Amino acid sequence: MSLVADSPVSSSGSDDFAEFLDGHLDAGSENEDDGEAKREVASSSSSSSSSEEEFEDDDQPVSKRYYSEQLICRTKIPEAEIVQNGDGLEGSASHVIVKQNLETSSSASVSKNECAHPGSFGKLCVRCGAQVEVAGVSFGNIHKEILFGNAEVARWRDTDTKSVLCRRKLYLVLDLDHTLLNSTHLKHMVPEEDYLNNQIDSIQDCQNGSLFRLSFMNMMTKLRPYVHTFLKEASQMFEMYIYTMGDKAYALEMAKLLDPRNEYFHAKVISRNDGAQRHQKSLDMVLGDESAVLILDDTEHVWPSHRDNLILMERYHFFASSCQQFGFGCHSLSQLKSDESEPEGALAAVLSVLRRVHHIFFNELAGQTGRRDVRQVLNTVRKDVLKGCRIVFSRVFPSKFPAESHPLWKMAVNLGATCATEVDPTVTHVVAMDPGTKKSRWALEKDKFLVLPRWIDGANYLWQRLPEENFLVKSNEPKAEAKVKDSVV
Repeated sequence: MSLVADSPVSSSGSDDFAEFLDGHLDAGSENEDDGEAKREVASSSSSSSSSEEEFEDDDQPVSKRYYSEQLICRTKIPEAEIVQNGDGLEGSASHVIVKQNLETSSSASVSKNECAHPGSFGKLCVRCGAQVEVAGVSFGNIHKEILFGNAEVARWRDTDTKSVLCRRKLYLVLDLDHTLLNSTHLKHMVPEEDYLNNQIDSIQDCQNGSLFRLSFMNMMTKLRPYVHTFLKEASQMFEMYIYTMGDKAYALEMAKLLDPRNEYFHAKVISRNDGAQRHQKSLDMVLGDESAVLILDDTEHVWPSHRDNLILMERYHFFASSCQQFGFGCHSLSQLKSDESEPEGALAAVLSVLRRVHHIFFNELAGQTGRRDVRQVLNTVRKDVLKGCRIVFSRVFPSKFPAESHPLWKMAVNLGATCATEVDPTVTHVVAMDPGTKKSRWALEKDKFLVLPRWIDGANYLWQRLPEENFLVKSNEPKAEAKVKDSVV
């Protein structure tokens, strides 16, 4: 029986996977050479089904369980029977038990010599069952042993991208920690945070709640203000993925809190267990062309190959342990019994940016004959932030340090400002920490803006030119308070 028509999967990328699996994994063979391949897959499937690392319970996204079942049950095992310890696909806490029936099989649709070996499950071709070494992309978020060849992945990516663009959508890859939420181990909570235990929301009220105690994980999680509105609005413009450096169990639990009705992410949850490199992220497992993908993350260096796609987020430090993790000596939001503003916070600001990028891509560039690239659109929007500003820095960089190489200089240039080393009548801003320097005094005499470095930092995170009067250098302001945020080194 074909499971494609019965699958609840709605994303075009997942549908293409289903079509591929339905069309090609049925191919079997009764010859003696294939018998050993079947037995190897059966053995692998049996042992894999008992592993918590490979199979999540029925609370995981339906589409992910569906494809895991498809791969296990149908790769060279045409009449595998799926038995579940729950109420079907929507049951809870069940694992898939695969019983193989190897006496019968369908006739082979392609011989091993003719097969192009589009992918492998373990070391067996997913189409013909031969033992192969396939060079390509590992889709660990579907199953850690599944790998598809570069040509096949390119085909899927091209098909999925065309489908998504036809629906006037782009792709959005979302980090979890410090971007959409903040979590802490219960043992790391400080006495000043004890009051939070009286404010936690019911785990059944994920749609409206924001503070959750996950006792089974010894953890408390705070969703970032505005996150529910952000996800709802962004889902109208983007196919969304979660990509976290957290482990798989954590990623799935956070996905439940953010998307309790499974409306936004479906099977598109990628964890550190799924990636090829432990401390880096890439777009390999995202079924979208790089020219149509945006990324939200608080850490730039984990995306070494995709920085042009990245919107760097201001870190969300709700818990005290989060501040301690990054070496801040200040009180956290929880200790101050405060939180980010919803209408003026980071997620509201970045949603405005996403709307603008989406509008330019699909409206202003709609008539272009060349290929549209969201990275170029993002760069254009970014350069509008400080357009028209000419900046000189005064004792912000270490002496003998090449100013053009400093992250703050580069940040200002990326935001559209022009930077110089010497003052002249065209200068609009002097960035300093001390009002007593020669350039600072010049700025005051010439009625130029004399602002702290965090004025640029704030513009970078909020994607707007912030009021200079909120960042003026004052003679009585301690230098320690004027240091740049942790993202600028």
